[in-house]
Amino acid sequence: MKFDFSGYATRNNLRCSDGRTILKDAFKADDGEIRPLVWNHQHDSVDNVLGHALLENRDDGVYAYCSFNDTESGQNAKALVQHGDVRALSIYANQLQQRGTNVVHGAIREVSLVLAGANPGAFIESVVEHSDGTDEWAVIKMDSPISTESGQLELKHADEEDKKEEKEESEVADNKKSDSGKTVKDVFDTLNEEQKTVVYALIGQALEEKSGGSDDDDEEGSKDMKHNVFDNEDNQGNVLSHSDMMAVIGDAKRYGSMKESALQHGIDDIDYLFPDYKEINNPPSFISLQPNQWVTTVMNGVHHTPFSRIKMTFADITMDEARARGYIKGNQKVEETFGLLRRTVDPTTIYKKQKFDRDDVVDITDFDIIAWVKTEMRGKLDEEIARAIVFGDGRSTTSDDKIDETKIIPIVSDAELYVITYEVSDTSDASNIIDAAVKAQDNYQGSGNLKMFVPNSSVSDMLLVKDYNQRRIYKDIAELATACAVDSIVKVPDSIVPDDILAVIVDLDDYNVGADKGGAVKMFDDFDIDYNQQKYLIETRCSGALIKPYSAIVLKKGSTDEEEAA
Repeated sequence: MKFDFSGYATRNNLRCSDGRTILKDAFKADDGEIRPLVWNHQHDSVDNVLGHALLENRDDGVYAYCSFNDTESGQNAKALVQHGDVRALSIYANQLQQRGTNVVHGAIREVSLVLAGANPGAFIESVVEHSDGTDEWAVIKMDSPISTESGQLELKHADEEDKKEEKEESEVADNKKSDSGKTVKDVFDTLNEEQKTVVYALIGQALEEKSGGSDDDDEEGSKDMKHNVFDNEDNQGNVLSHSDMMAVIGDAKRYGSMKESALQHGIDDIDYLFPDYKEINNPPSFISLQPNQWVTTVMNGVHHTPFSRIKMTFADITMDEARARGYIKGNQKVEETFGLLRRTVDPTTIYKKQKFDRDDVVDITDFDIIAWVKTEMRGKLDEEIARAIVFGDGRSTTSDDKIDETKIIPIVSDAELYVITYEVSDTSDASNIIDAAVKAQDNYQGSGNLKMFVPNSSVSDMLLVKDYNQRRIYKDIAELATACAVDSIVKVPDSIVPDDILAVIVDLDDYNVGADKGGAVKMFDDFDIDYNQQKYLIETRCSGALIKPYSAIVLKKGSTDEEEAA
């Protein structure tokens, strides 16, 4: 047949850099078959189909007789080949079968013109898709000049003159700047110490082989080839030549990234060349579903006493018998009568515990993990106490971890003597909550510096209240607080507020938290020798309760007329 050029697509009995060897007649079934001739194994456009190749199975490999088509891309490729600009062939093969590292069978699917092979001789880049090896595919490249005549192509190896030219090119490259303005030294300096150590080792091994290595003959008696520094029994790594790197860079845009392009070219561990990740928040930041501003407000606002067992006694003078009386001459005067009310509160223990393997503590050197965790433990302890004070801890009464509500009494469930409960039957209109906050203060008898604890969603609803002209009435949360007749509004996560609670209004100075000297918040640490563990405990023993009658207001969802009728 008439053909434009010919050359070896594969060569037998040459050990490839991944440790495989193509044996004689591995592609015997493709003898006489015609396969597409494409450019650089690209299939995204018909313009990449340059012609076809007739395959001939020979004793030393598979030979290809290639003919260009009359398309513009085919004729351009023909000119490049005739001029000697493109000199290498590559094949795509699948259905590979192996015996050990020897490839004994496969099917060639296409022949491709490539800018350069990755290694003198044959080079296999393979990806195993099935464990039985029958559906494995490979790209086999020949870094050899192709012939424009019908004669057989011989495998060419670098002679001493080639090596001299390569050395000169390498020296020039060392001082050549990249497009980004960085020299090779600049790029090398970006590597960490571990990466630099690997580079030093590879250079040393390459120099050692150059000075003391000897050539070995292959089975066919062809000229010896020095194997790459990566290409040995102990290290079957990938070979990254200059031509490979240029191909990877050239294809990066088409594949979307340098990493994807490298994987397409068979470079499996390209990540080793990338700089290490840099930590920007060290130590790690805490993620919490419950912003802690409200916790700080509670913990700083409550009244503290240096004793935990508290007792409150009140005289109830609200009954008619306690009223002053008018006197009629000659009548007997009646003594005033009123009752005494008393409440006592005992302390309870609240704690948080953590442990670490000492090996982990020693190995983490980027930051002080113990100080970091202690900060977390104190923050979560304060959060739990604040939640127990205002809303209760939310756990079931049967839970072993529940904070005793008779010892830290939640405002939302305290007795009628201390809390004014006001029900809002219609909560569909957020303005009703604002009105209720004002009306509920009629019987309030607390200290007066009121804070209104409101779920986040309810605050948003109230801020979105509009007038008849659909203009927002309150421009910010400060105006909303004024409308509710409170000093400030404290936003609280919806998740910690009981479903039937709309808001809690209180002067926190009317809530007492008591702790004896030994019950104040304290951190303990211990070391478990048997398990090599460092253990930490933070705890407090305290009590908590409102200490003034009618000193808090709780707005609750009330029943609608329809619900009452049902």
